[in-house]
Amino acid sequence: MPYIIEIMPTPSRSQPPNRLVAALLHEKVATFELGIVTEIFGLPRPEMGPDWYRFVTVAEELRPLRASGGLRIFPEAGLERLARAGTIVIPGWRTDGESPSPAVREALSAAYARGARLVSICSGAFLLAACGLLSGRRATTHWLYTDRLRTLHPDVEINPDVLYVDEGQILTSAGSAAGVDLMLHIVRKDFGAQAANEIARRMVTAPHREGGQAQFIDRPVPRRADDGLGSLLEAVRRRPAERWTISRMARRVAMSQRTFIRRFQESTGMGPGEWVIATRLEAARFMLESTATGLEEISRSAGFGSPAALRHHFRRQVGVTPTAYRASFRAA
Repeated sequence: MPYIIEIMPTPSRSQPPNRLVAALLHEKVATFELGIVTEIFGLPRPEMGPDWYRFVTVAEELRPLRASGGLRIFPEAGLERLARAGTIVIPGWRTDGESPSPAVREALSAAYARGARLVSICSGAFLLAACGLLSGRRATTHWLYTDRLRTLHPDVEINPDVLYVDEGQILTSAGSAAGVDLMLHIVRKDFGAQAANEIARRMVTAPHREGGQAQFIDRPVPRRADDGLGSLLEAVRRRPAERWTISRMARRVAMSQRTFIRRFQESTGMGPGEWVIATRLEAARFMLESTATGLEEISRSAGFGSPAALRHHFRRQVGVTPTAYRASFRAA
């Protein structure tokens, strides 16, 4: 699926969830990716209540580590702390195919066996794959590395187009900023949409981003393009319920339909119709999360026309019905 790969059911609450998040560090750890994990899981947030995450940095050796940009990182604990973590995040890893040490492999395999959630950002998927934990699974990584990961680990089903893949116990994200999308997705699963939206608001970022990596592969969406595509995209986002046919959009930017389709694909990595549906789904998801509005009104406001059409596209792209999505993610 081109957007969110999968939404898993909420786990049983029969016992208190393990809120300890451990970031696994290594020499030359990616500073930005580690910053994402620290920002979302490592800051005190008393407004979120006593059940909020606890955070620890872990490394194989308790010594200063070099991070990208010339920084020095001092891990707080050794690999033994992974045995107590409910979530382990790998903020990047080597992409040269070098095998992890037996100690790292054993610690991650043991964590998986006891039910810990394993999460990678960007090249962190290389470590999970090297430990055999992605074998037979869907996964993603930065588009620059997808071919290399596929070559090194042909037993992994690589999806190069998505921002992240949720396989339940193992989650992988694409390039650096997609780590924000995945970490917010984890917060949304654990604490609901309201908490994720609040964290996103604090970070001044969107709680959801539609589309996949194709939008970012050497062809960013134009902001102030001379051909008018930027203003067209913004108009569709503001008024998704209007009838946005290809002929209407092409006329708006003064192009032939053939030229318009080609330029649109080059700019966004998606066809015009596919992009309009994604934008309407974004609007519908927002209303499902933040309002009690009925499906009929949401369908009209988002541009789908009928609840049947909304259900069709929602199940096809998101993987669940609108009602199930609302039950999982509607703020209390």
